[in-house]
Amino acid sequence: MSQQGERPTRHPAQEDDWWGQLYEDDAAEADTGPAPAPDTLDDRFASAGAVASPPPEARGLGEAAGPWVDTPQPAPVPAPAKPTEPPVVAQAPTPLTVPYVGDGPPTYDAEPTALPAADPEDLDDLVADTVLDGARYGTSTLRAASVRGDSARFRGEPRRDSLLTARFGSGADALVLVAMATGARATPGAHRAAAEACGWIGRAVGLSYARLAEDIRAGRRGDLKSGLHRLTDRSLGKLRAGAAEQGLDPEEYAATLRCLLVPADPKCRTRVFFGVGGGGLFRLRDGEWQDIEPSAAEQSGAPVVGYGSLPEAEMTPEGDRLTMDLGITTPPSPYEPAPQPVRDPFRFRASVARPGDTLLLCTAGLAEPLRGEPELSSHLAARWAAGDPPGLAAFLADTQVRVKGYADDRTAAAVWEA
Repeated sequence: MSQQGERPTRHPAQEDDWWGQLYEDDAAEADTGPAPAPDTLDDRFASAGAVASPPPEARGLGEAAGPWVDTPQPAPVPAPAKPTEPPVVAQAPTPLTVPYVGDGPPTYDAEPTALPAADPEDLDDLVADTVLDGARYGTSTLRAASVRGDSARFRGEPRRDSLLTARFGSGADALVLVAMATGARATPGAHRAAAEACGWIGRAVGLSYARLAEDIRAGRRGDLKSGLHRLTDRSLGKLRAGAAEQGLDPEEYAATLRCLLVPADPKCRTRVFFGVGGGGLFRLRDGEWQDIEPSAAEQSGAPVVGYGSLPEAEMTPEGDRLTMDLGITTPPSPYEPAPQPVRDPFRFRASVARPGDTLLLCTAGLAEPLRGEPELSSHLAARWAAGDPPGLAAFLADTQVRVKGYADDRTAAAVWEA
């Protein structure tokens, strides 16, 4: 208890409030204090609120001068009103739209509309609308994205494409795998089949990554091709076994599979593609796209002259075509029968990257509009040919450029070479 005359003890947290109260008390005393007495007659009239003034002859006589007649005062003229400004209305932000190329916008909305149906007992079966990933190892920068197609977004169907990016090992011995798969169209478990295909090949490559990385650095093309062929067959064979366990036809529980191996060793610029099924493998070099998707004829070692392939003198030692414009195909020779298409052949290509190259691997959802709409390939070439690799958001925007007539899922992985 404080003694009389001493300031009461306050908690430190109350000091600000205490000083504020003192300030308020001082202000209140200043407002309620007695007003000073008027010194002159005019001051007394002003303090009393009088609106009349004494006549000139009565000024200076004091109160003994007697009464006088008030003279009316002119009414005060109001100040001109300031022009009122229109109220500021908050403008709604302009919605961002996904760009398109071609002769008109696609039929479907540019953004997701309906979510896929969910099972409360199996929420792990849900698939996100969009997946985005990226990394940088050695001389390469990776960007990868998988987006649900416009048709699936409108109908509330899950994304049938699956994407897996994984690094096995560490340091210069590490190996980066990009795997993408597409489930069969119009089948209920298409997204599960695609995810399992990526998972099986990821496990197989992860268990053998040390040997694969050594073969890539040593340039053992034959060993790589045969080894990856076996791993792919085993992975897709597990899908067929899963279809039999579920009582499904193998075609109902199947998926395409496309993979890319990128060593982390900065001294090794060999990039290995392998897989089964449709899609695209493109290379952007010196501002021009090259379609280097290996055909069935190239896999047999004998290119078919006059059917989209160039003579041996115009091919690299790795079997890469030097150039081919997208959207322009060479018709088959009328003097030679066109080769019969091989159903789902194993595809393999090992190529050496140059500084400035961009290698693009994608599913059919992006490969088909790239080959069918020259404006799309020109747009991406202009975006990716110069400057640094795009960020994740910019890469996603690039892969989502829409083309009328193409509404499937899109999955793409691009590697920029420094």
